[in-house]
Amino acid sequence: MSGVTRAAAACALPGTPLAAVSAGIDACVHCGFCLQACPTYLTLEDENDSPRGRIVLMRALVEGTLPPTDADVRTHIDRCLGCRACETACPSGVPYGQLLEGTRATLARVSPNPWIARFILFVFARRPLLWLAMMGGRVTRALRVSALLSRIPGRVGFAMAMLEATRSPVQRADYIASSDGTRGSVALLTGCVMEGLFADTNRATARTLEANGYRTQPAPGQRCCGALHAHAGDLDTARVLARANVAAFERAGAELVAVNASGCGAMMKEYGELLADDPEWHERAKQVASRVRDVTELLAAAGPQPGAPLPLAVAYDAPCHLLHAQRLSEPPLRVLGAVTGLELLPLEGSEHCCGSAGIYNLIEPETSARVLDVKLENIARSGASIVATGNPGCLMQIGAGLLRTGSRARVAHPVDLLDASYSRAALP
Repeated sequence: MSGVTRAAAACALPGTPLAAVSAGIDACVHCGFCLQACPTYLTLEDENDSPRGRIVLMRALVEGTLPPTDADVRTHIDRCLGCRACETACPSGVPYGQLLEGTRATLARVSPNPWIARFILFVFARRPLLWLAMMGGRVTRALRVSALLSRIPGRVGFAMAMLEATRSPVQRADYIASSDGTRGSVALLTGCVMEGLFADTNRATARTLEANGYRTQPAPGQRCCGALHAHAGDLDTARVLARANVAAFERAGAELVAVNASGCGAMMKEYGELLADDPEWHERAKQVASRVRDVTELLAAAGPQPGAPLPLAVAYDAPCHLLHAQRLSEPPLRVLGAVTGLELLPLEGSEHCCGSAGIYNLIEPETSARVLDVKLENIARSGASIVATGNPGCLMQIGAGLLRTGSRARVAHPVDLLDASYSRAALP
């Protein structure tokens, strides 16, 4: 009897999201290679908070030896950052990300997510509320309220520091990038937090793509990518949002879809799997997913063209969903390498999670802070004045930590640095 059939026959949770992906449990041989890659295991030193331990808990749920109402199961599953570093380390190809999402979706049926998680997911799924939330964030930032409150203790202070970290540390002037479109047409996922709080980075993304031969065009009607919802176990809402985005990028008609938020890019590249059971949307989702590229992939494929000197000491921190989910390590380094005068410093543990993980830092603040502390220590030792990373959650998490520890280092998207270099080259 095959592993798939055996898992199906023994399943105590038929018809659940975990049951649908439970065959992946059998791929785990409990070798332990994942342990040293797992930030929660390294931080908490509890086998139940390792990928291997959590897979044991998942198997217990499937086989019925533990009920989905078990509070300890929920605790250890909730503590997972979902960084997927274990997938990179795993020699057996365990689809841990799918297992985690399936488990969380199954547990959410009997035990709702914390209220703060439900509130955030509710807002991100509704455009008017999301617009109001982002507008409120921009006003708070413009009035310097975030700077004033960023050092108070607790979640509120950290949230204000995250908002304050969305200020770009890079000085640049707007310039017009001309493009002959020889590298094809590109539609940009503008995103929720990216357009709401990092709009300058979205503009920089369009300019740098055009400066490297791409023709950018709009994709009206796009929504939140659904990553936050999928990671929290709200797969139904994630699928609603995915369908809206598939339709939007189909209408746009661009050859490629550029994403400058690695978590969103990883989600969009997996739209085919997310909508695998939807006969109307599955093939359409696969087609759109096949056109999705991280912006650094596109820029690296084009060169990218060098700009004017930008003398900065920069350390690169790899976003988990770029390195471990999308398996992209070289493109961001090539983008940074195109910035003349930039000194790229090594950063110990750059492949490890910063503790952001979507909304994890708001619902598991203590564990998130402990993971971040290690990252901040490594940044301090690197001597960098700028930490470059390509995901809004990482930018805000690391940036908040730097601000609250009094560090002079700041955070920036790699595209912001390339754009600043091009901006200097365009000056008379």
